[in-house]
Amino acid sequence: MITQEETLALARETHAGHPELGLVLRLIANTGVRTRHLVQPLEDTLAHPGFEVRNRRYEAEAKERVPAVVRGALAHAELEPAEIDLIVYVSCTGFMMPSLTAWLINTMGFRADTRQLPIAQLGCAAGGAAVNRAHDFCTAYPTANVLIVSCEFCSLLYQPTDLGVGSLLSNGLFGDALSAAVVRGTGGTGMRLERNGSHLVPDTEEWISYAVRETGFHFLLDKRVPGTMRMLAPALRELASGHGWEVGALDFLIVHAGGPRILDDLCHYLELDEHLFRFSRATLTERGNIASSVVFDALDRFFAAGGAAQGASGLIAGFGPGITAEMALGRWTATDTATGTAADALPRQRTAAFPGLGAREHRG
Repeated sequence: MITQEETLALARETHAGHPELGLVLRLIANTGVRTRHLVQPLEDTLAHPGFEVRNRRYEAEAKERVPAVVRGALAHAELEPAEIDLIVYVSCTGFMMPSLTAWLINTMGFRADTRQLPIAQLGCAAGGAAVNRAHDFCTAYPTANVLIVSCEFCSLLYQPTDLGVGSLLSNGLFGDALSAAVVRGTGGTGMRLERNGSHLVPDTEEWISYAVRETGFHFLLDKRVPGTMRMLAPALRELASGHGWEVGALDFLIVHAGGPRILDDLCHYLELDEHLFRFSRATLTERGNIASSVVFDALDRFFAAGGAAQGASGLIAGFGPGITAEMALGRWTATDTATGTAADALPRQRTAAFPGLGAREHRG
């Protein structure tokens, strides 16, 4: 684990001569991120042994740690591996082909005819996209069950030669995490998914991107990104109104917290009480921006706090490159009564954080 104080001290030491060091330190301090977890020791994170070595580390750590979170999610959903019909695997911090889905099927008892859907290029929005593709699948196949796995080792993308303000801010913002969730076609306790949607803000492709170089993925963050909720908030409002709901009347919101301004601006543009974003803000504070895993960690916190009353309405949203929003609406099901093609329950999942080299399973 690395604290904000350690991050700031490291930035002062490593970039003592940077002309905008003062600005970088203020930006990192203003993220609200108090702690983050890293998949490897800090000294290994700061070294750059090359893209090949880093990607091998990604694969090894994923195979070592993913099974535990998968077993936890299946247990919460009261399902066995053989009952899963589709595995959605989301990650933007490493590359494998075949995808980790093939390895999971071969090693964890999933059926050979289990469908595979790896999603690698939606960044932080992929958590919301995974939920939506699972919902679509269960709508098409009403008795199906979908396993979602998110594996984000953001620290493996650290580039010591990237000295732009956006890159240095990212070094103090992103953390590592794993998560898994199950969407059931019928039955279950959790969020009954009813409607989903996607929205891309035109001509913003370069605002969040990777430059793929010999040293791997270089994260590029435009200074305009923090203001994107002004453009995405109307899409959330429109999705709700198309379902006959009002955003202001929703009982819970689980959204991607890429930084504190995202949550502050959603409160402003949607005229919502900041208390509705307490679970997303807690994820940001305790784990940093953990990319596609944010929505699942925040949802896990929601479960741990008791969830919501039967029938309570809510929204899940992930935001990422494009600029893209992936959104889902649903009602809370506190009892095992969910049935029908549009009543897919998203049960509690299992997430994991990384204090040093030792994995720690976390239920919220």
